[in-house]
Amino acid sequence: MEKEVLEELKQAESQISDRIADNMKTFGVSSTVGRLLGIIYLNRTPMTLDQLAEETGMSKTRMSQVMRQMMSLNIAEKEFVKGSRKEYYKVENDYIQTFISLFTTNWKEVVSKNSQLARRLKDKVLRLEEKHQDNFSPEAEKKIADLKEELEQWISYYDWIRRLVEFFESEDILKYVPPKKPSNDS
Repeated sequence: MEKEVLEELKQAESQISDRIADNMKTFGVSSTVGRLLGIIYLNRTPMTLDQLAEETGMSKTRMSQVMRQMMSLNIAEKEFVKGSRKEYYKVENDYIQTFISLFTTNWKEVVSKNSQLARRLKDKVLRLEEKHQDNFSPEAEKKIADLKEELEQWISYYDWIRRLVEFFESEDILKYVPPKKPSNDS
């Protein structure tokens, strides 16, 4: 009977891990990242690349690549285990912190790339205006004015996202949307 219970519990953990993997798509992150996040989280202790490779059936090289990606997303880190020369990895065990890390890491990159592009395009339009002063047709003048306005809106939009990211990173969001304590209902 205990064997059946343990098997059912293992299946439930597998479903949680699978759902975490599916949820990663929402953040633009591979399901492999989510799968490893779920495996390490449900293991409740740090794991080595060998353990992860065995658990997933993937190569140790692939596990190393995914762990580097997870560390760059701020959802995993190396942990020293006394008496072992192997590298162990642990994951953020707070779902809200994981969300904040994934949300902010991805959006910071989007903001950076788009803000740089907006600045380059704005400079390009200004150079065109300086180079061809007063030689524009009404149609070209309208296009320039429209593009400048669009770029200003774009810059404003990405500035808003940057400030939203800061709001999450500072955890001020938790003052306005506090997490509820888990109930102990069984």
